[in-house]
Amino acid sequence: MTTTQHKTACTRDCPDACGLIATVENGTVVRLDGDPDHPVTQGFICGRTRRFPERQNSSERLTKPLLRRQKSGSFDAIEWPAALDLAAENLIRFKQESGGTSIMQYRCGGSLGIMKHVGDYFFERFGPVTEKSGDVCTGAAEAAQLEDFGTFESNDYFDLHNAKTIFLWGKNVSVSNIHLIPELKKARANGTRIVLIDPIHHQTTAVSDCYIQPRPGGDAAIALGIAACLLKEGGWDPDASGYCDHHDRFQQLVRSHTPEEWARAADISLDQLRMLAAEWSNGPTCSLIGWGLQRRKFGATSIRAIDALVAVTGNLGITGGGASSYFGRRTAFDFSFSNPAVCPRRIPEPLFGPGVMQAADPPIRMMWVWAANPVAMLPESETVAEALRSREFTVVVDPFMTDSAQCADLILPTTTMLEEDDLVGAYGHHYVGAVNKVVEPPKGVLTDHEIFRELSRRTGHAEEFDVETEVWRKRLLSRIDAEGATEQLMTEGFVRNPFTPEILFADRVFPTETGRVNLIQELPEELTTPETDRGLRLTALSTSKSQASQWPTESQEGPAEAVIHPDAAGDHADGDVVSISSTEGTMQVRLKHDARQRPDVLLMEKGGWHSKGRSANALVPAEVTDNGECAVYYDTVVRLEG
Repeated sequence: MTTTQHKTACTRDCPDACGLIATVENGTVVRLDGDPDHPVTQGFICGRTRRFPERQNSSERLTKPLLRRQKSGSFDAIEWPAALDLAAENLIRFKQESGGTSIMQYRCGGSLGIMKHVGDYFFERFGPVTEKSGDVCTGAAEAAQLEDFGTFESNDYFDLHNAKTIFLWGKNVSVSNIHLIPELKKARANGTRIVLIDPIHHQTTAVSDCYIQPRPGGDAAIALGIAACLLKEGGWDPDASGYCDHHDRFQQLVRSHTPEEWARAADISLDQLRMLAAEWSNGPTCSLIGWGLQRRKFGATSIRAIDALVAVTGNLGITGGGASSYFGRRTAFDFSFSNPAVCPRRIPEPLFGPGVMQAADPPIRMMWVWAANPVAMLPESETVAEALRSREFTVVVDPFMTDSAQCADLILPTTTMLEEDDLVGAYGHHYVGAVNKVVEPPKGVLTDHEIFRELSRRTGHAEEFDVETEVWRKRLLSRIDAEGATEQLMTEGFVRNPFTPEILFADRVFPTETGRVNLIQELPEELTTPETDRGLRLTALSTSKSQASQWPTESQEGPAEAVIHPDAAGDHADGDVVSISSTEGTMQVRLKHDARQRPDVLLMEKGGWHSKGRSANALVPAEVTDNGECAVYYDTVVRLEG
C-alpha cells in the first residue's frame, strides 16, 4: 500500500476556504484534515468537508456524458467527442440564428475556485451570452456597503482580538464560519464581551455572553435603537460629522422614534435594548454581520442601519472596530483579461425561474449550467426546473445527478475539488489558497477547464483558450506575483492577500463619491413598527450535515424535518407529519418541537432535493431585496395544515 499526503485548499461555498491535507492510499483519497500550518484553519475542518471523501469516492459519480434524445425520455451514455460536438454545434447554431443572448450560462457557488472565471470568460468571448446579476446570498450586503463605504471589505481577520466587544449580527459561526469559534473563545478569555443578536436559537449562544432574540427582520430597529440610547448618553463620536455625509438626517431618523418604540419594533424589551447599548459603548466594538439578515425584503436597509451605527459611534477605521460582512475574495487576482460589462442582458439571480421563462427578444433557447444546482438552491424550485426543462437545449455540468441535471438534455461529468488545480480566495479572511490536484479523476471525467478547451477548438476560440491550466493560473496570479507573494503561496499553500489593509479606512477616507460615509437617511415603515402578522417565517438554514444541496441520497428519503416552537404547532405533536403551505405551494414535513425558538419561525435545513419533495425553496417566491438583487428567502410566510 502506498500512502501519501498532499496540501490543497477547499473551494466549497464557505467563508473559511480551509487549507487541507489529503491522505491518499493507492490513488484514492481516504482522509481530509485541516492544514496545521494555515493561520486560520489551524489543523481542523468542518464535518462536512471531513466527510467529503465519501462523496468523492461515491458510486453515484457520473463518469460518462449522458444524452436525453427526447424531452420525455431517459438518458443514454455517449462518448465525449460526440457530446462535445453536440454542445458546440448547439452553441454555434443558437448564436447564429438568434444571437449570443439566446444562450444563458449560469454558475453559482458549487465551486469558489478562481479558475472558474476562465469559463465565464469563454462565454464572454463566444457570445457575449445572457448572464445572471445580483447574488442570492450576499447581494444585499455588498450593495449596502458599496453605498455606505464605497467598498465591501473588512479589517484583518485577527483584529477582532483588539475589540472589547464583538457583536454577532445573525451569525451562527458554529455552522457557517467555524474557525471563528476558537478566536471568539480566546477573545472572551481575554475579557472581550460577545453579544449575539439572532431570531434563531443556535449553538453560537454557547460562546456568547449576551443573547438577544428579536423578531425576524428586527436588526435595523435594534441598530437605530442602540444609536438612540447612545445619542442621549453622549455616546456618538463627536468627530463623526467630519467623515459622515447626512449626519444630521441620520440623527433625525434616530430621534424619529423613542428607544421604547425602537425596542417594540424589534420585539425586544426596553431593558434589553439598553443592555445592548451598554455593551456597545464598551468599545472598541467590532460588528461581524451574518448572511441571513440580508435575505429579507429590506435586507440592504438592515445592513445600512448597522453600518451607520458603527460609523457614528467611531468604530470605523480603528483597530478592534469595523462592520465586517465580507472579505474581498477576488481582489488578489488579475482579471484584466475579462470585461463583464460587455454582457448585454442579465437576469437577476433570485428571479432566475420566471426570468428565463419570460425572456424575449430573443428568448433564451439554450442553457449552460455548471458549478450550480439552481433547482434546489434558488427560489421557486419548480419554476426553475421548468425553465431548464423547457429550453430547446440544456447542458448541465456536474459530478452527480442533481435536481438540475435531471432537467438537462446533455449532462457532462466533471471533477471534484480534489481532482483539479485551481486557486481560492476567502470571503471570511484575507488568505489566498493554492488548490492542487491530489488524485486523478475517474476515467471518463473531465475538468471544467478541459471542457472549455475542447469547446474552444470547436467554436473558433482555440487560440485563446486551448492552453494548459497552469498558464491561466499564472495569469490570474500576476498581481500577487508582482508583490513577491507567489512563491509562498505555491510552497506553503497559502499567503495573505498583499492588497488588503490591516485596518480598513484607517485614514477615515472612503472610496465613495465624496470620500465620506454615506449614512442612511430613512427606513421603510415595515422596519419601524411592531409586526402584527404572526405567520410562521420559513427559514432554511445552513447545517453541519451537508454543504448546500450535496446531501447523501439516503438522507433525502421521507419528509424533511421542520423545527417549530410547541406553541406554534397547535394540536400537532412532536414527530407528526403535516403539510406546510405558502403562496407557492405545499410540502410535507415532520415536526420537531423546540421551545428555544421563537413562535413565529419554522426552521428547515438548506439544500433539500426538490425531486424528493424536500426543498424549502419550492415554497419561496422569486423576489429581490431592496438593493443588490439578493433573494428574499426568509420573508416567506407558511402555515400548517392537517
